Amino acid sequence: MKRYWLLMSFSLMALLTQAQVITDSVQVDGNWRTFHVNKPAAVAKPTGLVFVLHGSGGDGLGMMKQTTAMERQAVADGLLTVYPDGYKRYWNECRKASPAEANRIDVNEQGFFAAMIRYFQKKYAVDKRQVFVVGTSGGGHMAYKLAMTMPDAFRAVTAIIANLPDSTNMDCVASGKAVPIMIINGTDDTVNPYNGGEVDLGPNMKMGRVRSTEQTLNYWAGLARYKGKPSLEKLPDTDPADGRTIERYAYKAKGQPEVVLLKVVGGKHDYPKDIDVHLEALRFFLRQGK
Repeated sequence: MKRYWLLMSFSLMALLTQAQVITDSVQVDGNWRTFHVNKPAAVAKPTGLVFVLHGSGGDGLGMMKQTTAMERQAVADGLLTVYPDGYKRYWNECRKASPAEANRIDVNEQGFFAAMIRYFQKKYAVDKRQVFVVGTSGGGHMAYKLAMTMPDAFRAVTAIIANLPDSTNMDCVASGKAVPIMIINGTDDTVNPYNGGEVDLGPNMKMGRVRSTEQTLNYWAGLARYKGKPSLEKLPDTDPADGRTIERYAYKAKGQPEVVLLKVVGGKHDYPKDIDVHLEALRFFLRQGK
């Protein structure tokens, strides 16, 4: 059995090395918006999409380099992973204070994602009921925006090192509809403060105040009509040298969207080494997609 899985893993890796990176664009309100996708030969008929969103100042191709394990698993599960580019490297998310041009000119992000979903439906016949999004930092804020303003378009969402803007900094009109969501935040994050506060990305990039991680979790749990405390599970400390541990807080009940927080105790504005955050996101998505 072990040899079988090794052969299968090597086969998937070989297919990924043959993958063609396709870059394309859609026009939205006069702007050509670009995205990238690895289309391995193994995914002849993909069943769904996973959008992977870069952080502020990044781009889709840079994000693609950080998701090798998730990409490999997505191939096995028949999913296409898509890496959109923010407008001039930034997203028009829900932080009112953001000085990014995307926010200042109010770029139509909902139109961009709706257009990409139509593109992949037409080109690859993907199931529009199996569309997911995971984002890091500014991409996590964009994921929150999609969950708040386009909940029917996404089966589940994961936001990494991002808290919701507070009421003074909220620039989105939320639908009030619950979605399955997972949050992954570090307690020692000085950029996205775990306990809430000002987000400062450096000179001329102050992004306004955000809620605490607990308030963010409670917002989504409240929409899903959960009461009381979530269950708690301490994950195995697979890398004791990094000085971090992970606690999983989960709300889960039949007929209600799953809401999860992975609290990285000692975590900063980066990825913990104990888990692969994108693989965790994919596993979360697959649970919701069943």
